[in-house]
Amino acid sequence: MNNFIEELEWRGMVHDAMPGIDDHLAERMRVAYVGIDPTADSLHIGHLVSVMMLRHFQIAGHKPIALIGGATGMIGDPSGKSQERNLLDAEILRKNQDAIRKQLSRFLSFDGVQDNKAELVNNHDWMSRFSFLDFIRDVGKHITVNYMMAKDSVKKRIAGEESEGMSFTEFSYQLVQGYDFLHLYKELNCTIQMGGSDQWGNITTGTELVRRIEGGKAYAVTCPLITKADGSKFGKTESGNVWLDPQRTSPYRFYQYWLNTSDEDAERFIKIFTFLKKEVITSLIELHKEAPHQRLLQQRLAEELTVMVHSKEDLENAINASNILFGKSTTEDLKSLTENQFLEVFDGVQKAFLDKSVLVHGLGIFDALSSQTGFLKSNGEARREVKGNAIGVNKQKVKEDYVITSEDLINDKFVLLNKGKKTNFLIVFE
Repeated sequence: MNNFIEELEWRGMVHDAMPGIDDHLAERMRVAYVGIDPTADSLHIGHLVSVMMLRHFQIAGHKPIALIGGATGMIGDPSGKSQERNLLDAEILRKNQDAIRKQLSRFLSFDGVQDNKAELVNNHDWMSRFSFLDFIRDVGKHITVNYMMAKDSVKKRIAGEESEGMSFTEFSYQLVQGYDFLHLYKELNCTIQMGGSDQWGNITTGTELVRRIEGGKAYAVTCPLITKADGSKFGKTESGNVWLDPQRTSPYRFYQYWLNTSDEDAERFIKIFTFLKKEVITSLIELHKEAPHQRLLQQRLAEELTVMVHSKEDLENAINASNILFGKSTTEDLKSLTENQFLEVFDGVQKAFLDKSVLVHGLGIFDALSSQTGFLKSNGEARREVKGNAIGVNKQKVKEDYVITSEDLINDKFVLLNKGKKTNFLIVFE
């Protein structure tokens, strides 16, 4: 078995670990779990750190469990939140669980006969069997209110300036999560819970329940909360979360997110979010420092993650789409894009909307560049740029007599104008 904690530590993936866990792991195959919030039908990249921890755990020869919080998802977790979460019904939670399992199977091996194959469980399956009276009698009596109030997540919610306090529902969250650990300890011999550093209080409530009720020893391991060097939130873009579901975040946008990572972040992220060996990463970092403009770290990071989350084909399509915007490409390359891909590649590019009827007799290149679109300031500027061989229509250089017709339309509605290599303008014909 590989040394699991040692592997995580060099990757910068350990925030806290209970003393004695190394010896505990060295004795035999162990079982660990991570809880996953099922409030959406997809994971986002904020979930990836704990999923990677489970994968490293399985690679090290141990058994990983992914726990879908079907019951806790109905409550909401106060950790790091200033407001209570919306509650979801059982049907939506079950649909979300099925989608999440499919995504997890790209990281964890659920099939086969090996002892350490991954398992997916849902805490709604056992929590739904509890009556309220049973729970407060059999579980609640073992943990004092003083102990629960001492947790940072609780203190912050109650003492926060903008806080309206905390409902009993959310206050009880740590007891429910703690019972999950106790249940898995008894039923599946699970002795380790892993999660983000903001979960330390909830996880240690579980280790305390195991100690007080079963007289057993359980362990906690947490990873740092991922932040970006510039202070912006990791995993967020202007359009929201970066999701693993290609319908929510396309492979192209997913690829671009990692490709646009800063040098400082790329050096951390390639350790956390890939399974590349230490010597490979060390070599990549050195090569990157020699020629940072080539962005070798960002490219490898984006490639590894896009293939892992999506597929090799999706990576190739994302690279091709990126080359269309930033590199050498042809009219045929543009025409190979679907309408959605085209709009994604040229998202943010300045646009003009024209009626398709103007194409009946054709649209002269100077009108297209200036009077009809405002791309260039005047016909005079348009004439100079065309004469200087700087203007392209759909990536193809044009002369002064060029006329845009319906033959030029991409996806029956777009024409791309470009000045030089970097300045693009889109005409959308409606």
